[in-house]
Amino acid sequence: MRSLYLIAFSIIAFTFAAIAQQPQPQPQPQTQQPPQDKSKRPSPPGTAEVTLKGKKITVDYSRPYLKGRHVGQELAPFGQVWRTGANEATTFVTEGDVRVGDANVPAGHYTLFSLPSEGSWKLIINKQTGQWGTQYDESQDLARVDLQKSQLPQPVEQFTISFNKKSDDSADLVLEWENLRLSVPLKAK
Repeated sequence: MRSLYLIAFSIIAFTFAAIAQQPQPQPQPQTQQPPQDKSKRPSPPGTAEVTLKGKKITVDYSRPYLKGRHVGQELAPFGQVWRTGANEATTFVTEGDVRVGDANVPAGHYTLFSLPSEGSWKLIINKQTGQWGTQYDESQDLARVDLQKSQLPQPVEQFTISFNKKSDDSADLVLEWENLRLSVPLKAK
């Protein structure tokens, strides 16, 4: 009986030794993808900046083209939250506290969304950051402010965000596309 145990133990030990000696597959080195040239996207990146009271405010976004489509229909449909651009979510970064319309916005990083309508539009300042533009979480809204709407004399083919600086401590945030000009005043605190 003892020799039977010894034989069984020897077989098990030999099996484990043979498995341990087999070459293990080596992990393949990860090839790093070169960074994507975002300027070659159908909706290339854009940046708008302004400095108020020595503190910079920056908006980074993507700039879709109309390409025969219409705002409020195929693009930025009325009654639906829109990413205010294309691709990744549009970012709003302010180095200092600022008042956007009637909302107080502390220094920090935010995401901008819009709520288009035939009448007035709303700008949504959202606390969630780093997401793709279609990922919107209403529970993260810091504020919703009314945008002033006017008609442009010439249509704008590519969506544009800019700042119109009024004084050392104030500017308008301006969105232009198709025949629309939407704006909201900013005031540094």
